[in-house]
Amino acid sequence: MKKIYILSILFAAISLSSCDDFLDVMPDNRAEVDSEEKVQKLLVSAYSMNSYIMVTELSSDNLDDYGPTNPYTSRFWEQLFNWIDVTEANNESPARIWEGCYNAIASANQALSAIDEMGNPESLQPARGEALLCRAYAHFVLVNVFSLHYSPLHSDKDLGIPYMESSETELDPKYERPTVAENYELIKKDLEEGLPLINDAVYSVPKYHFNKKAANAFASRFYLYSQDWDNVIKSATSALGVAPASLLRNNAELATYPRDMTNVGTQYISASAKANFLLMTGYSTLGPLFGPYYTGSRHAHGALISETETIQSNGPWGDYLATFHLAPYVYKGTNLDKTLLPRLPYLFEYTDPVAGTGYSRTVHAALTADETLLNRAEAYILKKDYTNALKDMNLWVANTLKTGYVLTEADIVAWNERHGYYEPKNPTPRKKLDPDFELDKTQENYVQCLLYLRRHETMHMGLRWFDMKRYGMEATRRVIASGEVSSLGSTLTKRDNRYAIQIPADVVDAGITPNPR
Repeated sequence: MKKIYILSILFAAISLSSCDDFLDVMPDNRAEVDSEEKVQKLLVSAYSMNSYIMVTELSSDNLDDYGPTNPYTSRFWEQLFNWIDVTEANNESPARIWEGCYNAIASANQALSAIDEMGNPESLQPARGEALLCRAYAHFVLVNVFSLHYSPLHSDKDLGIPYMESSETELDPKYERPTVAENYELIKKDLEEGLPLINDAVYSVPKYHFNKKAANAFASRFYLYSQDWDNVIKSATSALGVAPASLLRNNAELATYPRDMTNVGTQYISASAKANFLLMTGYSTLGPLFGPYYTGSRHAHGALISETETIQSNGPWGDYLATFHLAPYVYKGTNLDKTLLPRLPYLFEYTDPVAGTGYSRTVHAALTADETLLNRAEAYILKKDYTNALKDMNLWVANTLKTGYVLTEADIVAWNERHGYYEPKNPTPRKKLDPDFELDKTQENYVQCLLYLRRHETMHMGLRWFDMKRYGMEATRRVIASGEVSSLGSTLTKRDNRYAIQIPADVVDAGITPNPR
């Protein structure tokens, strides 16, 4: 592989006025971590404050373009929506995802180094486990955002991302850009070494750390993406326990709160909600973008896509009206067409209350019981264990619908037969699937239904982009006028190079090989 250089983002900038000045200072200005308390505090920064959700959700097929006459947009959002390499910089840009993840990795590596220097004591094994999980998770985000999806057929050649297994001690270090397959092997190694060490008892607020349930939920997602169906089932079962229904989101309770997006959204991300296995926070405009505001309304999940493909479309249970515990929130007006679920509350951190200035923030549920359950259902389908797949799918259905409906294989077949494959001007919930593994007709029927449930469950959360990559889906950009498709734009195809978000420009300038275009 070609030798490359990347900017070391693991150090604070060093200003050099002379050679003597440089020699007079330590080249690495990280704090010395020499106690168990310091290790624990350091691991707080092993979780990135910069989420991938904005990039992947805007890139997904969950949104339409409401036309150039709608002024509520930005160049950043337009670049993401149109699969154009991002040149804009903000807290949710690809550059910040890259930086945030590698900063988190640096903290995890520094914690691991400190633990080793202290003799790897038994008392720090839970911290070691957390550091390994954080390192695995951050690399997992990076490779899935900035590379093509894992595939046994291609990943031994596809470009991955630099995998950092130790703290940096030199400026301008040399790296090779390994393959996606090599990335996945290292993630698996960290995950499987770290998971048994996790101990919930060491956390004051476990939901903001890799607790046991969160670690196993992450493992179920990792194994799903790497096509290891047996380990998906094993990991998901470890996370969900013997009574998974008791851990699912209490949609019936959420429906009792006044119908206010911020209020219900705040309950959605509550640390007391059993469904939330891991919560993450960061600077973000996701709240207003996926809230009852004009913000970002040019590119939105609106009525057409909702009524024909997603949360208001005809499901195996029939029409959605009076079906869901938590009905979608519909906002319409001039230059406003949003159909939303309360996933991402708009939170504001005031730096100057008098001036009214500060930062937009949100908290998101990074790993949940509901997604983990659907991971397991998908793995059962791909093992042709339809009895257990139906059991898991019906747990989700019973928790989401208030009608007592029970999903059957006959309903799944009939639903698939009612809907042809999606076309941009004749949309349906069913996209043509072309994964790098075999699907027979029965499996495809089940997978189509499962992906329909997943699309509902993960709406606004950025995970649909990865489902599109996993199943080789095509997507075509549409412009909507007066509720109808007025024109079509670019089309994304299976293994399209644009499925790998471009490496940040400053990192490319430093020498790393960019993703092909």
